[in-house]
Amino acid sequence: MNPSPERGSKLRGDLFGGITAGIIALPLALAFGVSSGLGAEYGLYGAILVGFFASLLGGTAVQISGPTGPMTVVTAVAVKELIAVTGSVEGALPALVATFVLAGLMQVGMGLTGIGALIKFIPYPVVSGFMSGIGVIIVLLQLFPAIGKVSPAGGPLGVVQGLGAWPVDMNVAALALTAGTIAIIYLLPRLTKAVPSPLVALLALSVVATGLGPQVPVIGDIPTGFPTLHATSVFGVDPALSMTVIEFAATLAALGAIDSLLTSVVADNLTGTRHDSNRELIGQGIGNAVAGAFAGLPGAGATMRTVVNVQAGGRTRLSGAVHSLLLLAILLGLGAYAAYIPKAVLAGILITVGIGILDFRGLRHVRRVPRADAAVMISVLVVTVFVDLLVAVGIGMVMASVLFMRRMAEIVEDGVELERAACAEPDRVAGEEELPAGFSDRVLIKTIRGPVFFGFAKAFQQRLQELPEVDVVVLRLRHVPFIDQTGVYALEEAVRGLQQRGVRTLVTGLRA
Repeated sequence: MNPSPERGSKLRGDLFGGITAGIIALPLALAFGVSSGLGAEYGLYGAILVGFFASLLGGTAVQISGPTGPMTVVTAVAVKELIAVTGSVEGALPALVATFVLAGLMQVGMGLTGIGALIKFIPYPVVSGFMSGIGVIIVLLQLFPAIGKVSPAGGPLGVVQGLGAWPVDMNVAALALTAGTIAIIYLLPRLTKAVPSPLVALLALSVVATGLGPQVPVIGDIPTGFPTLHATSVFGVDPALSMTVIEFAATLAALGAIDSLLTSVVADNLTGTRHDSNRELIGQGIGNAVAGAFAGLPGAGATMRTVVNVQAGGRTRLSGAVHSLLLLAILLGLGAYAAYIPKAVLAGILITVGIGILDFRGLRHVRRVPRADAAVMISVLVVTVFVDLLVAVGIGMVMASVLFMRRMAEIVEDGVELERAACAEPDRVAGEEELPAGFSDRVLIKTIRGPVFFGFAKAFQQRLQELPEVDVVVLRLRHVPFIDQTGVYALEEAVRGLQQRGVRTLVTGLRA
């Protein structure tokens, strides 16, 4: 039986999409590997293994996964901190492997428990500030490699403090390669989109750099062949590092989940499909756990590579598998040539990645959005860059939650209506009938609209205490969709206070 034309078309699309995504992923994987502090090959290991397993087992058919800017930033921090404790990459490797594997297992747990569906509740200002902060970090950390120098210690803050020495003894050839890389990446697509501009920059400027001699720092020799399994090394992790491992694993798991599911939404918009959030987290988790066992960089759904895959024709999970197999073939056959790639070229590639992560729309509208949202976004951005990524998200979520509760309390308070009522019957609408003469001034109906929760409880009690002198109060809760424990207690205390004043109180419409 001959395959249908539609099936053949999908196969061709998946092949073209996977190959194109793999070609784009190559320079990025190398750049992320170098940026992490482990080495270029570890970026390839992560791209191959995370990409393969996340594609086959995840919940987004066209998703291309691998090391990303945000994940690499966290990984680089973990590498530096663990090396500072253990003294070398080899000494830190067991703890790093444990961190990567645990992060993957945490993501699997998130998917199995349904946490994937909760990611949608993260407010946009938090995501915007966080992503822009990641973009700023990536750009800052590449400023010194762009001029042929090593970034100063202390992360982004150290870079900012060292900017005064930035132009001193700069390597002009390295700066020219970085500038050329950025120019090719941005300008080449205006002429043709037949080939990925990052790959053109990588190949062309690497050739140019060979003529410049040893004055331009290069990646250096990287191992070729299939990566070595390091899973058993986790048993040698120093117990004193256990909390550090858990903290970084949790950060990577949460960040990878957000990064992947945001990319899944983009993929849905491109293909008209609907992803499975929890399955996506399970697939990403398995991919990160397997990659971590080989010391491969943890990864997530990569937006740019996913978009390219779809645009090139990718429609099924096969495209992601093809992307990984292509990178594996390059690792096995062409890895030796990667030694000649200039670090300045990789710095140029990463600078464009960092700029691409910046949320220009959110930054552009910072003066137009509500001040509370702008404050959340800017706070998250600053804390992300200069303090800690996970702390930034936590602070952002707390700020957003408090501000949301304040808004809700104001809305509910505005929705409280005091009416001189004509009727005290539970099922009647206030004002439907007139009470006998002489009674209307002694009956008050209070209509509550909106949720009664802890953010509104204090104002709720205060409003009831300020009621005028009446004989009967009817509290109508028919339009209250939700009341929490604090709200229940506030209602109980308010009713008790009215009764102590000799006011007969009737509560209607309260749902069980």
